[in-house]
Amino acid sequence: MEAIKRFLTDNAITEVESTLPDMTGNARGKFYPTKKFLDEKGGRIPETLLVQTVTGDWADNHYDIVDPSDRDMVLTPDANTLRFVPWANEPTAQVINDCYTVEGELHPLASRSVLKKVLALYEKEGLKPVIAPEVEFYLIQKNNDPDSELKPAIGRSGRRETARQSYSIDAVNEFDPVIDTLYQYCEAQGLDVDTLIHETGAAQMEINFLHGNPLDLADQVFVFKRTLRETAMQHGIYATFMAKPMQKEPGSSMHIHQSLIDVKTGENIFASDTEQFSEHFYHYLGGLQKFTPHAISFFAPNVNSYRRFAPEISAPINMKWGIDNRTTGLRAPAAPKAATRIENRFPGADSNPYLAIAASLACGYLGLKGQLKPTKPTSDAAAEEGDTVELARSLEEGLRLLEECPELTDIMGSQFVEAYIGVKRAEFETFHKVISSWEREFLLLNV
Repeated sequence: MEAIKRFLTDNAITEVESTLPDMTGNARGKFYPTKKFLDEKGGRIPETLLVQTVTGDWADNHYDIVDPSDRDMVLTPDANTLRFVPWANEPTAQVINDCYTVEGELHPLASRSVLKKVLALYEKEGLKPVIAPEVEFYLIQKNNDPDSELKPAIGRSGRRETARQSYSIDAVNEFDPVIDTLYQYCEAQGLDVDTLIHETGAAQMEINFLHGNPLDLADQVFVFKRTLRETAMQHGIYATFMAKPMQKEPGSSMHIHQSLIDVKTGENIFASDTEQFSEHFYHYLGGLQKFTPHAISFFAPNVNSYRRFAPEISAPINMKWGIDNRTTGLRAPAAPKAATRIENRFPGADSNPYLAIAASLACGYLGLKGQLKPTKPTSDAAAEEGDTVELARSLEEGLRLLEECPELTDIMGSQFVEAYIGVKRAEFETFHKVISSWEREFLLLNV
């Protein structure tokens, strides 16, 4: 709190946004006058926030998971996450909190706690995970009618994109005013953004982050999503991280590059002195291949997420891996020895960054401990039309696969997994009640 107090005082901060990521990965919390925030030293907030669905409801089993008295949990600000809020009218700071029970333990249902739990397993092994996320998103025209299809935003030319514009400089320049504001806000908040590219979809882009500590990068993605949404609205458009916002456009992912460092030697244990990859690399990869199907609901956490897994749009649909092969779900990029890594291409942009990173590291950890072996790499297109889809095709199916995996449940925490399944199953059931336009169009008079 002393470090936080110095920052707030030195920068004449008048208001503090005290935040925490909920199950979806969105910001919850309180606004404080600076003096009140320092007096409370973090404050408290109801723990039921952690079992609330994206629709604002609660899981049916939430009283079996949290105290029925709706008790508070204790918030402890992490000084490393203290940042300016560059779009605020008054001098404002934001901080991310760790959630604790009243008994003083990390709250088992908090996203940050789950990631910290997984990282502690690696620490016991003398290993330090290094990750780098790549986050895709769409800039879209403002849409106030949920029944209307989304449309790509219009740039400076006044014309909407129609052709595929992968890596196009001019297509990015169409949105220069938005990108300029975004970079200003990212710099003001100390976000380690690396490069920005135009992706395949119309007005679809990808931002890459520099590699680093998994918790720090999860925090940065959490902050970046808020930042981009605010930036877009200031320019009269929306930004969306939906996995599949438009039927005829590709989905948006959050690829996670990952490697492991031996704490004693500082060496990347995925690299080998004699072969292209080490045994650790193959064991970790084997864990990802075996357990990703069971962890898919962390990588594809919403009903919309599963629309992304389709053969015709080059999204991962099976557990193949390849060397510098972007058609596979697990890719080993061509890289110098020190940068030897695995890219997990399964997570969607809509995933909670804390949980997606934790689940990916958990799958790799199980592979290391079990000395699992992967399949042979493929050099062909792994998602050709007609290939068998080896992943769950719905959120409900993904949740059932998670229920059937005691190994992941043990690592992520049984209470958390029970809560997660309850929240996500409630979302699925709410969605399942909705009658779609497709049903009205093709079934109304034809069945």
